Amino acid sequence: MCDPDNPCVYLQCRMECRDVPAETLYDVLHDIEYRKKWDSNVIETFDIARLTVNADVGYYSWRCPKPLKNRDVITLRSWLPMGTDYIIMNYSVKHPKYPPRKDLVRAVSIQTGYLIQSTGPKSCVITYLAQVDPKGSLPKWVVNKSSQFLAPKAMKKMYKACVKYPEWKQKHQPHFKPWLHPEQSPLPSLALSELSVQHADSLENIDESAVTESREERMGGAGGEGSDDDTSLT
Repeated sequence: MCDPDNPCVYLQCRMECRDVPAETLYDVLHDIEYRKKWDSNVIETFDIARLTVNADVGYYSWRCPKPLKNRDVITLRSWLPMGTDYIIMNYSVKHPKYPPRKDLVRAVSIQTGYLIQSTGPKSCVITYLAQVDPKGSLPKWVVNKSSQFLAPKAMKKMYKACVKYPEWKQKHQPHFKPWLHPEQSPLPSLALSELSVQHADSLENIDESAVTESREERMGGAGGEGSDDDTSLT
């Protein structure tokens, strides 16, 4: 549940990918090393441990539009191939070795998911849904910008990454895909009992409601609307 004093941000996007097979998009969403290449908004991301053959725990931190504080999350992610379609879901958890950091705001993924549906041998449709508590009173311009501009642009950026992925992967451990072949996973095992659900009301709220959009953001500078580097997907 979201903190009633700080409403959640809800995002929903759908994109048709005419030159990208469903399995390629699925690989891109899983491949953490490739994400470090195409997601210019990422600060740090890594897998922590695996729970089952199709579930793991990971860390992700990202840059927010200036001058807001940057955010991070710890999430439990699970995935399920369904023939030629795929689902990836995640939600926030608490891990004893990764408490909130002083230099970042710990956000909460209430529920985030991707549905990838094949529409042909070389085409698919992706639907992205997110319910996130950013842990803070965000100014209205941030919410509007996220839903109307940043999220759709992130989808387009991901599409471009998908087009380039096969060539990149051929040069970077082409057969290493632990999300498809769990026996390849180097992650340590973790018992579910060591985790707990991250509730929003247990984290500190950051009041950023009075923060105004920086001139750099308005003018489309680095990380702004004129750049391809202004957003990412959690």
